[in-house]
Amino acid sequence: MASESRLYTFSATTEEKLRKFRLGTSRAKSPQAVVYQIDKHTLEIAQVDDTIYDNVQELGDELPDHSPRFVLLSYPLTLPSGRLSVPYVLLYYLPVTCNAELRMLYAGAKELMRNTAEVGKVIEVAEAEDLETIEEKLGGEA
Repeated sequence: MASESRLYTFSATTEEKLRKFRLGTSRAKSPQAVVYQIDKHTLEIAQVDDTIYDNVQELGDELPDHSPRFVLLSYPLTLPSGRLSVPYVLLYYLPVTCNAELRMLYAGAKELMRNTAEVGKVIEVAEAEDLETIEEKLGGEA
C-alpha cells in the first residue's frame, strides 16, 4: 500500500467525510450511498458532491456511462435468521466502455480507497443495472 499512498491523496476534509459516513450509516434504516472520483490532474480522491443517495435506482441513474467511480454503500438487510445486518461495502464501478487510462487510474487506487474507507468488502460493478441485484450480492456475504 505504500506506493499508492504516495501517488493518490485524500484531503483532511475527505477523510473526515469518510469517517462520518461510515459511523453515521451503521444504524441506517434505508440504503445510503456516496460517490467518489479521482481527479486526473491532482490524483486526489474526493466525493463527487454532497449528495447521499438513499435509493439504489437513483444512484444507478447518476453514475456516468464511460467513467469509473468508487461508491460507498451501507445497505440494511434482514438475514434469513431474522437479524438486521448493515453491510458497509465499496462498489468499484468500472463500466466496460471506459478507456484504459481511467481503468488503470482507478485500479491503482482501489485498495487505498478500501483501506481508507474501512469497508468490509469490495464488489465490482460493470453496469449501473447491476445495482438492481446488489441485495443478492450482499446477502451472500452473511
